[in-house]
Order: sequence, then C-alpha cells, then structure tokens
Amino acid sequence: MRRAILLGLGGLLLAGTAPAYSGDPAAGRKVANMCRTCHGLDGLAKIPIAPHIGGEPESYLQRQLRAFKSGIRRHEMMSVVASGMSERQIDDVSAWYAAHTATASLPKGADPARAPEACTACHGIDGIALQADAPNLAGETNIYIDTQLKAFRGGKRVHEIMSGIAAGMSDAKIRAAADWYASMTLKIGAATE
Repeated sequence: MRRAILLGLGGLLLAGTAPAYSGDPAAGRKVANMCRTCHGLDGLAKIPIAPHIGGEPESYLQRQLRAFKSGIRRHEMMSVVASGMSERQIDDVSAWYAAHTATASLPKGADPARAPEACTACHGIDGIALQADAPNLAGETNIYIDTQLKAFRGGKRVHEIMSGIAAGMSDAKIRAAADWYASMTLKIGAATE
C-alpha cells in the first residue's frame, strides 16, 4: 500500500496507517518481551528517557512504531528495534500495550489552574490525553518531556501542532510543563486480552 507523509500528533505520521490487521494482545505480549527493558512489560517505563506506553491508543502506538521503522522519526534505539519488526508485530505489540489502562491523579494540593495552558486541551490537566492521537504525559519524567518539547522547538521532531506550540515556549515554560506532568501519579492497570 502506498502511504503519503502527513504530520500528526506525537511526531510525523503516515497516512493510511490504520492497520488492515487489528493487533492481537496475546501475541503482542510475546513481542513486548523485547520492549520490557526500557518500557516495561506493562508499559511503565523502566528508564527515565523512555516514555510510558501502557494505555496509549493502539493507533497512536502503531503510527509511532511505523514512523520509527520508516525513518520518518528517528531515535538511536527505537529506529533499530522498529526496523526489525514486521507489520503484524507492530500491530500486535501496539494492541498489547493499548490493552492496559492508564489513570492519573494530581498530587495532593496541586491547583488544576496551574496546569500548562498550552498543553491541557490535548494532554489533559492530569496528563491523560483527551485527544485520541495525543500521548499521555502523566508521570513521564521531566527529562523526557523537556527533551521532546525541545526537539519539537528545535525541529528535530516535526508536528503540525506541537512544533508551533514548542516554538513559543521558553526553557522555563518547557521546564514548568515538564515538571507539572512529571508530578502526576500514574497507574497502569493490567491488560485486558
């Protein structure tokens, strides 16, 4: 199938990447064994530079993996991992992580009015995304969020919405947004296969 390059939430995406095959979470659990060192088997990241992926929408995860596989999105580890995955493995592992539930809560005493205004329409006040193609930010390390926002601001990652938002953010605003979402308590529930 021929795919056109489009911009989408979370990085460059491929048009027409809705899977012809809906992933199988049980098969995806096996594929997730190669992801567990960084992202955990349940999608709760084990290292600070890896994002939590448990409870993300299946279509979001599929698009990100396909972007890494095709080279549209680049990362020293993810580009290598995704390049070796079949389309079915991408669909299956995406289904596995999407089968988990992600919930978040604000820390005691946090004022919702202090949430980063530029972020909440898509990523929610508590970091659980309100838009299907926006990633959850709850409980991510401030290092990860800071790095991604600066990548959007500097053009290393390109996105029709995020690039413009990040371009207008100072280092202090980026750090404040990163600190806000990092302070959320994230819980990832067991997968429902």
